[in-house]
Amino acid sequence: MLAGLDVRRVRVEADFGGGDSKFFLVGLPATSVKEARERVRSAIKNSGLEFPHSRLTVNLAPAELRKEGTGLDLPTTLKTRFLVHFGC
Repeated sequence: MLAGLDVRRVRVEADFGGGDSKFFLVGLPATSVKEARERVRSAIKNSGLEFPHSRLTVNLAPAELRKEGTGLDLPTTLKTRFLVHFGC
């Protein structure tokens, strides 16, 4: 993630568990990043894979850095698939 001329590392942390099938994206995301929920869900579905049928929370850390753009879609998708596949 670029912050001015500096590059800042963003960690994608995820957890899923019981409850309704909802997808939460936290960690000060801009509107374009919040829309990643639908892009990630569509990418997984269109790949022939199953999206988790439980509560999924994805945290974009550090929380004080505002995240913008679509650059976090792929890491979010990969983290989601990793959780489902390995049950972590």
